[in-house]
Amino acid sequence: MGKPLIGISGRRWPASALGHYVPRAMHELHFDLHFTDYPRSVALAGGLPVELARDADVDALVQRLDGLVLSGGADVDPELYGAEPDVNLGSVERERDEWELALFGAARRRDLPILAICRGFQLLNVALGGTLNQHVELDEGAGHPQWDVDGHTTTHEVDVVAGTRTASVLPTSRWAVNSLHHQTVETLAEGLIVTAVATDGVVEGFETRDGSILAVQWHPEMLGHPDPTFSWLVGEASARMAKLRT
Repeated sequence: MGKPLIGISGRRWPASALGHYVPRAMHELHFDLHFTDYPRSVALAGGLPVELARDADVDALVQRLDGLVLSGGADVDPELYGAEPDVNLGSVERERDEWELALFGAARRRDLPILAICRGFQLLNVALGGTLNQHVELDEGAGHPQWDVDGHTTTHEVDVVAGTRTASVLPTSRWAVNSLHHQTVETLAEGLIVTAVATDGVVEGFETRDGSILAVQWHPEMLGHPDPTFSWLVGEASARMAKLRT
């Protein structure tokens, strides 16, 4: 049996964002942006990473995958959870919101294992009916938006909830994480299980009851190599492949 194919979502930016690195004549073009820590983490865990582009039919694309990573990035459009934009709302990419919601729906219909990270964590909470706090300051609580600290450095700890799937994945009940977000869960979507909580009470992890989704607010792709969450994803995808072949 071959290695599982793990799709990774990413951003799409105008070429003008690269400034003088591209000729002005190309500034109206776009490029897809994928941070290399994501595919590297999938590969180190034993999977075959593929960086997804949004030009293909989503259902046809997901049919080829064995697992999905919903990656970090811009804020989720608050219109999706019925809120007015906060003055501190960061950039939103509504086209990406819609694309990743479609990816999520297609992956769920095929029962693919999903690892949702940071923005992905927030997007799935919204997709399933939850809401977000649009901004927290650095001096609030555990100090979440640590954007001036190297993301490969842990900045606070989370308490992992005993008895959850996530607790069976992470090796300790208190897990050190990085923190690169300024939004948090306000209302957790119905049916989701809290799996990790920061010292200030902020929800940092959740999973679905069927165990097919692990979502974390931190960025595991920048920490352990391979990180346990990526090992979980590749393991679940491999098990699904084996089951389909029997």
